[in-house]
Amino acid sequence: MRFQRVKKWVLERYDSEALRGLIKKKYVPSHKYEIFYYMGGLALFLFFIQFLTGFALALYYVPHPEQANKYVVDIVTKLNFGWLFRSLHHWGAQILIGVLFFHCFSTLLLKSYRKPRELLWITGTILLGISIFFGLSGYLLVWDERAFAAVRVATGGAGSIPIIGQYLKAFLRGGNDVTGETLARFYAFHVSILPFLTMILISLHVLLVQYHGLSVPLFLEGEKLRKVPFFPNVLYKDFMIWLFVLGVLVTISVLAPPEIGKKADPYAPTPEGIKPEWYFYFLFQTLKFFPGEIFGLSGETIAVSLITLAAIFFLAIPFFDRKSSRGEKSRTFTWVGVCYTVYFLVMTFLGFVT
Repeated sequence: MRFQRVKKWVLERYDSEALRGLIKKKYVPSHKYEIFYYMGGLALFLFFIQFLTGFALALYYVPHPEQANKYVVDIVTKLNFGWLFRSLHHWGAQILIGVLFFHCFSTLLLKSYRKPRELLWITGTILLGISIFFGLSGYLLVWDERAFAAVRVATGGAGSIPIIGQYLKAFLRGGNDVTGETLARFYAFHVSILPFLTMILISLHVLLVQYHGLSVPLFLEGEKLRKVPFFPNVLYKDFMIWLFVLGVLVTISVLAPPEIGKKADPYAPTPEGIKPEWYFYFLFQTLKFFPGEIFGLSGETIAVSLITLAAIFFLAIPFFDRKSSRGEKSRTFTWVGVCYTVYFLVMTFLGFVT
């Protein structure tokens, strides 16, 4: 009875027919590559988990170099289920970034970026970049030796970008070196600026998906594909995947909670064998292959410049691949997609084993 009253109260004030009509009319093409459709929804679900666990952790954290590491230890050891929330947040970030890379490269290889979905590609790629910066900024908040050394290397690498590098490094660090100012700045990025940008971009990305609909692989265009209703057929599959990944996330979080290293000492030498998180391995490994000096120029500067140009080209691929936008086969950009994907996988693997 109460439910009916609430329903009547809502319907008297808000017209739900438009929403019902949208749900009934929304159909999705069905084909053997449709598994890639679910990666975007899975990323959205993992973003939601990150926001929830991050809000909970932020209530008990103090971004001060003398206390940050201690507060993380206190969250894990003294708060009820604090260790679980921290573990969920840590492993959720790892899985989320992995899903985003998979989603991005599958979009690239299937050429789902082609006209009229250029803005979908741009917003999605920027979200991937923001997620990586989320990982870097959150990494430092533990304020242990490993995080301190990794952020020093990462921000130092940003300083090698021609023209703007030194300004960017000073902006990220809040000074010449990684200090308490860097910690406060990264905390502001992690809990305020990046979530704000992420919410805007996710909203725009989802809106564009609704407007353009889901892309069909280029080589399937022109074929008569069966269409299935989004609700309930596709939505139920989304829920099943979310529940499965949630189960995997909880299992890993319980069985393998992340360690907390020794408190960072800015004056101590960098510990041996320090590596960044896995999603930086491809950059870390690339820098290793460049010598200290090439024709009188800094090898690191050349490497970072090439990586920056490759990232800019990656973002602009929809505007270069004219053939795919016209519905024609484009072998050149098929190989471009393969090269980007293989480069990332090989460099990441080498980062693991070396």
